[in-house]
Amino acid sequence: MPATKLKEYLDSHKVKYVTLSHLPAYTSGEIAAEAHISGKELAKTVMVKVDGKLAMAVLPASNKIDFQLLKEATGAHHVELAKEYEFKDRFPDCEVGAMPPFGNLYDMDVYVEEALSWDEVIGFNAGTHSEIVKLAYEDFENLVHPQVVHF
Repeated sequence: MPATKLKEYLDSHKVKYVTLSHLPAYTSGEIAAEAHISGKELAKTVMVKVDGKLAMAVLPASNKIDFQLLKEATGAHHVELAKEYEFKDRFPDCEVGAMPPFGNLYDMDVYVEEALSWDEVIGFNAGTHSEIVKLAYEDFENLVHPQVVHF
């Protein structure tokens, strides 16, 4: 079952979504293979610090973050990868590394790689290493209000 906070939020907004279960997987490539979903439609959530503040960078699983581009896109002075100990307690209902890209539920900014916005449907970790949620990108954008940038 998806993280309780995520499921309640989606259900309360009457969003149509599908939950897919798969064997436990920890890398985006493994998750895409196990869930039979394209690496460009699978969104991975990477925790970053933008001028010292935790944020989510969400991008296609097959892509890597260009920190310089993210820095320029956000207008920040410094952008870096966050360390696990800096964020693991922010997601009490999620397994570490499996947090969904709903920063609005966890009081943090979300930056989405613009390439994801071109997909009709996206999938992402649902709070566990054995489930993903798929929903319309439009619903994701309407609920999360991410900053869509190229990075």
